[in-house]
Amino acid sequence: MKNIAKYLKGYGLIFFLAIMAIILATVMQLMVPILIKYAIDSIIGDEPAGNLQFLMDAFGKSLGGVVWIIVIMSLLRGVFMFLKGYLSSVAAENIARNIREKLYRQIQYMTFERHTKKETGDMVQRCTSDVEMVRRFIGVQVVDLGRILFMLVFTLFIMGTMNLKLTLYSMIMIPILFLFSYLFFLKIQKTFKKSDEAEGTLTTVLQENLSGVRVVRAFGREDHEMSRFDEVNKNHKDITYKLIETLAVFWASSDLLTLLQNGIVLVVGAGMVIGGELTIGTLTAFITYVSMLLWPVKQLGRLLSEFGKTTVALTRIEEILQEEVEEDTEEEGTPDLQGNITFSHVSFAYDEHQKVLEDVSFQVKKGQTLGILGSTGSGKSTLVHLLQRLYDYEGSILMDGVELKKIKRSHIRKNIGLVLQEPHLYAKTVKENIGITKRDYKDKAIYDAAKAASIHDNILTFKDGYDTIIGEKGVSLSGGQKQRIAIARTIIDGDKKMLIFDDSLSAVDTETDMRIRTALKERSKDITTLIISHRIQTLAEADQIIVLDQGKVVQRGTHEALIQEEGLYKRIWDLQQLAV
Repeated sequence: MKNIAKYLKGYGLIFFLAIMAIILATVMQLMVPILIKYAIDSIIGDEPAGNLQFLMDAFGKSLGGVVWIIVIMSLLRGVFMFLKGYLSSVAAENIARNIREKLYRQIQYMTFERHTKKETGDMVQRCTSDVEMVRRFIGVQVVDLGRILFMLVFTLFIMGTMNLKLTLYSMIMIPILFLFSYLFFLKIQKTFKKSDEAEGTLTTVLQENLSGVRVVRAFGREDHEMSRFDEVNKNHKDITYKLIETLAVFWASSDLLTLLQNGIVLVVGAGMVIGGELTIGTLTAFITYVSMLLWPVKQLGRLLSEFGKTTVALTRIEEILQEEVEEDTEEEGTPDLQGNITFSHVSFAYDEHQKVLEDVSFQVKKGQTLGILGSTGSGKSTLVHLLQRLYDYEGSILMDGVELKKIKRSHIRKNIGLVLQEPHLYAKTVKENIGITKRDYKDKAIYDAAKAASIHDNILTFKDGYDTIIGEKGVSLSGGQKQRIAIARTIIDGDKKMLIFDDSLSAVDTETDMRIRTALKERSKDITTLIISHRIQTLAEADQIIVLDQGKVVQRGTHEALIQEEGLYKRIWDLQQLAV
């Protein structure tokens, strides 16, 4: 309730007006049984009109007058119900929008480490289904809670003024229904959580399959993926079916208790009518009011079940909103970066069991190219992650003499261009993908970047050239084309002081590789470049090459020096020369 109250801030007046509308609608509803009692006892019968004598004076013994009053009240009730729905929906939609914006912002700034530990499908679930659950609860159940409380209090008050004895008989089942609803709430909340988590797993499997459809087809894994999906789908179905069974038991049991209560009122009331203690009109009104009284109690069970679902949804949303985010501190600045990099005794571990980098030291001066070679898992990509401050580290990393931890992350990443081995492209045109970092790039700048990345001629062969939509994640392109478009996207920004190519030339042939490197050298003479590659020809022209093995720098030097030195570099060079 504390979290719900937090989201309601700023919309209190709208919800107050919505609650007032539902109260007025409820008043119209509660007046109808009184008018029916009056019609039976005073118009058809001869009982005194009492507080409704003014109706007798105005209309006489006319049932038509009562009918018109009931019709007018029903119309007014409809107007107030519309206002309630409209106002609560406006507030709920705005609150849902705010929650989505908070979640999206949180995800944008959540630490990279937390991102790597979250499943995409589960995150999507929290940002869609869970937010929708909260929206529905706030838009419907919160206002209905006001209606339930008002109806309970005033229905009991009206019944008490009519006949206190029959009112007490009318309340026999209410404590049982309350207790039953509470026990049901405790049970259903756990089931809702399991169902929500099962749906999140289902979404994750679906998302992974859609993202990896090329791999599935390439390895003929369709049947395996179907079996995998069937398994999680069946688990979701079983849990949801159990949830439906629990709900069915609750509603059937509460209906039985409601019927028993109606039966008690009818039997006791009929005896009182026969004994002359009660009029037929009063008994009719009581039966109507008992149904109205038991409805809020039953509705309370529904509200509690929805509250259970909302509690789970809010908990999952709050888990994301409470995640650690990347925040700049007052000590961090934005120094003028030129591209001088110094690693001094740098170590890093993803967990406490094994270090990925250990005592790594090297220096790269402005405009130089550093080549990085190493086997899979040697720490090459981790080194790049540290340079972008995606993780904290031990030791010292200096950029132009300033400790990396004292530079704002946004400033670091603004000055570093990164091209990954598996670049992410958007389902937009080629032109939009290359110029996505800014919206005001001229066509010439886009074409020049594409030429430098050796992709311009390929683009011209596409059906719509630079206006060709490449599909989600560039699914319609080859690996080499995706890499080259990503290179063009990175180098188009002339403000970069450092460029990092994380094995991003692996999918192009040797000749294209050479053309790209030559073009980049001419285009980026004063830019510090780090190239990670398994292909030694790509690294051969670097000013300095380091070789990583099990997180340590085991070799360092130029290509000419390293091929003369026994070690990992020479072994890979010899193997690649034999392959040629």
